[in-house]
Amino acid sequence: MLLRATGTVGASLAFLLSLPMAAVGAPDCNQARAVYADRDGAYELRFKPIASEAASASNLFALKILKSSLELDGYVMPSEDPTRAAGILMFQCPDGDATGADLDACTIWQGPVYGLDAEGKIDNLQPEAAVAADEILLPGLGPAIRQSKIWGNDKATVAPWDLLTFKECAK
Repeated sequence: MLLRATGTVGASLAFLLSLPMAAVGAPDCNQARAVYADRDGAYELRFKPIASEAASASNLFALKILKSSLELDGYVMPSEDPTRAAGILMFQCPDGDATGADLDACTIWQGPVYGLDAEGKIDNLQPEAAVAADEILLPGLGPAIRQSKIWGNDKATVAPWDLLTFKECAK
């Protein structure tokens, strides 16, 4: 009987040790260094520090389509009435002065950007110096990508879920 209990405990310990170790939690990371992934492992959203004090954006990020060379540029800007964190995701926009038509042509997705905490409470995404959200919600992201110029052969072939989960804190 004693051997059996010990074997069970040993098997349980072996099982627990075989589980992957959790990444550093979002509370230990600021938003400017947070990295997120979609549930299918097809996309990675990586926040980056803003290089200018005068920038109108509150957050800067890149959305990488894994298993491809595609990477999209994203910005989050505060808006008013009502107060929202408004995001825009673009692909191959022209540098320098661009017309409204140019920006429309390179915009893949636009919408509110929400951060969720560990309890699932939703709020506007906080500025880059704040503690990283546990999850990021980009409503309508998947359908927007399916309807964009980055969809198809040698491009995106998996539409992401609109919810991305904290993966790690970039160094």
